[in-house]
Amino acid sequence: MCLKYRYRIRNWSEYNRALIQRGSISVWFTEDAISKWLEQEHPRKKGRRKTFSDDAILCVLILRAVYHLPLRALQGFLEWLFQTMGLALPVPSYTQICRRAASLEKKLKRLTSKQPTDIVFDSTGVKVYGEGEWKVRQHGKGKRRTWRKIHLAVCPHSHEIVLGELTKSSAADGKVAKEMVKDLPKRTKKAYGDGAYDQGPFYETLYDAGIAPNIPPRRGGRIHDVEKKPWIRARNDAIREIVGLGGGDEGRKLWKILTGYHTRSLGETCMYRFKQAFSGTFRSRDISRQKSELYAKCIALNKMTKLGMPKGRWVKA
Repeated sequence: MCLKYRYRIRNWSEYNRALIQRGSISVWFTEDAISKWLEQEHPRKKGRRKTFSDDAILCVLILRAVYHLPLRALQGFLEWLFQTMGLALPVPSYTQICRRAASLEKKLKRLTSKQPTDIVFDSTGVKVYGEGEWKVRQHGKGKRRTWRKIHLAVCPHSHEIVLGELTKSSAADGKVAKEMVKDLPKRTKKAYGDGAYDQGPFYETLYDAGIAPNIPPRRGGRIHDVEKKPWIRARNDAIREIVGLGGGDEGRKLWKILTGYHTRSLGETCMYRFKQAFSGTFRSRDISRQKSELYAKCIALNKMTKLGMPKGRWVKA
């Protein structure tokens, strides 16, 4: 007899309040944002000082992402908001927001102050512009259909995004994650990833950083010489363990359960929450502005996570 289980949320009232709070303007436009609205630092080069600080532009981009506003409507929303709140502060025009967003991505790295010990790597595609799914289904894809790839490093305990990167759709996951490892907190001791991260250079980077990998080796993977490549020892051990558990799909399945590999699914859950909150498209066309848009969305998702997350358990149906 096969028992059926169902996942039930145990803190529904608390989580429901958190979902309602996501729409509160006070969550996104805080007193701290108001105090840092104007630029305080003098320019290092000759020229006039910027009117708006980087924090102000980032705050504006977060408002745009949360409320799904085009740039012109965003300017109108800010003007109404400042008038309603009685703030004697200038409002950036939609052209200023667009222009400043192009250079903002260079100054953004870490998305949270958390110091996690475990990290989950994952990636997904987002559409920039082109035909919709219905047109492609009926008539096939066109030439102007353009995609980008989002790479996230997620803390499996707090569910917050620690690092985010945006690349062209052709970028290899292991190659991008290799660069992301350099910006991880020093306390990180374990990294999870799917088979796309089963690459020698990525193992080497993790080894140099003192991070243990939990990555399934590809089918038909071979044992390598650890004398020449000491960073490949964890992969060799994984291959031997899978063979010892019976090999094939059954041995691989048991290995994933015993090593806790399924923690990696929290990265996919984070991707799902990202697309549910902000859709699977980007408004900006230029990749530098798209990176700023990604960081704003990641920061907004982290704030949503802090407001409250569902807590549940599996029960018999």
